[in-house]
Amino acid sequence: MNDVAVSVESLTRTFGSFIAVDHVSFQVRRGEVFGFLGPNGAGKSTTIRMLCGLLSPTSGNATVGGIDVASDPDAVKATIGYMSQRFSLYEDLTVEQNIRFYGGIYGLEGHRLAERKTWAVRMAGLAGKERELTGSLSGGWKQRLALGCAILHEPPILFLDEPTGGVDPVSRREFWDLIYQLSNAGTTVFVTTHYMDEAEHCNTIGFIYAGKLVAIGSPTELKQHMGAGATYEVACERPLDAVDLFQRLPWAAETSIFGSHCHVTLTSAAEGPDLIRKTLAEAGMALHRLESITPSLEDVFIHLISEEDKRLTRTEAS
Repeated sequence: MNDVAVSVESLTRTFGSFIAVDHVSFQVRRGEVFGFLGPNGAGKSTTIRMLCGLLSPTSGNATVGGIDVASDPDAVKATIGYMSQRFSLYEDLTVEQNIRFYGGIYGLEGHRLAERKTWAVRMAGLAGKERELTGSLSGGWKQRLALGCAILHEPPILFLDEPTGGVDPVSRREFWDLIYQLSNAGTTVFVTTHYMDEAEHCNTIGFIYAGKLVAIGSPTELKQHMGAGATYEVACERPLDAVDLFQRLPWAAETSIFGSHCHVTLTSAAEGPDLIRKTLAEAGMALHRLESITPSLEDVFIHLISEEDKRLTRTEAS
């Protein structure tokens, strides 16, 4: 257990008759980047709020840094760093004032506060902008400043809830560079995201859907979850019509649109290319390119949701 930063067992949260998080269990190792993925309303933010001591669990157990989140939420809050999906700083304060305010909340003062303020400004790339109003900063700078304020007290565990929503791709890349630096220095990072390219760089990923944890593993392990079938990228005429066509065929396990192409995952790799070519030819759709590919995390995500929907349908029918 010394290697475990976050431990969750049958964690559940209900709001009236609605089950937002349904008996979720997992562990996060110290120093890893743990990605928590799922569509809107899946239970990501509710889970992270319970782990941060901001929301009491209905049932189940969870410890963060060895502290029970239900019995001592204040101790959890003092141990972690937390950055919400909504911008959490005061826009009518300057950069320096925000840093000093949050430093005071974390009990930093004197030389230590000055030292961490200098670090936060440098980390956020805001040297020379200390007296600018935070509200005047670009989205990327705001997020970097919010991250700096969240880790002024150098917490061993950091929770980031959709930290890069609404920022440009370059700023997202720079923000994740900071996450990697923190992880390499030993900080455990628990991050929720809906960007699949970001999830590719997590050590471990947990997929949550309809309140349930439907899969967990490394990106490579999750891609292997697709099973024995092969995945093909198909470039053809009328790709939307092609996807609709493939979805009605028993040998196409999953189909989805990727830009101007479509991805088709087969129930069995045998005769896959011939089946795709024959189907398109019979429908009068010209095939431009057919290539076997490694499933992406988005393919895995779609597959997991589809399988869970089928399971829920069978459960309701019985």
